[in-house]
Amino acid sequence: MKGWRSHGRGARQRLVGVFDEQEALLLRGLVGQLLDMLGERGSAAPVDELAELTGISTGHSRTPEDAVLARLLPDFHREDSELSSMLRTVREPELIEAKSAAAKVVLDTCPAEGGRAEVTLEQADAWLASLNDVRLALGTTLGVTEDMADDLPDDPALAAHMGVYQWLTFVQDALVQTRSMAL
Repeated sequence: MKGWRSHGRGARQRLVGVFDEQEALLLRGLVGQLLDMLGERGSAAPVDELAELTGISTGHSRTPEDAVLARLLPDFHREDSELSSMLRTVREPELIEAKSAAAKVVLDTCPAEGGRAEVTLEQADAWLASLNDVRLALGTTLGVTEDMADDLPDDPALAAHMGVYQWLTFVQDALVQTRSMAL
């Protein structure tokens, strides 16, 4: 991937990125894993009788134990755990739904064999949200911090994963730049 380009104007404006097959497979795999994690969290939510009667979804009341999910679905209030628990119960299903919808946009618009990914401005926003979530998930797993050096670590396995993280950062940044120029 060399970046994103803007084509057209107005309602016909599209942002285009070209991914080789390996890049597309990698991106689709990471987004698919994210979607699976979110789906598992959502489907494991406790059943609430009132929710069944009203049709309003309810979620978990506790922060996920998994560090990646905890990063993707953070506490809603840090100083009041009871308030955070109540907010999580009501808001987490919406958050999971929004993150899942964004991931599905990426999977729908990123060609499986590589090639041209052409997205509307609205779809570009979903790509940005999903890329951010994938970077948060991978960064949490790798222990990425703001003050880390940009150099790849000496450990080959860790270096490969950090290389993926840096590539995702490039894809996201290039899309942000192109998206902001499209306004």
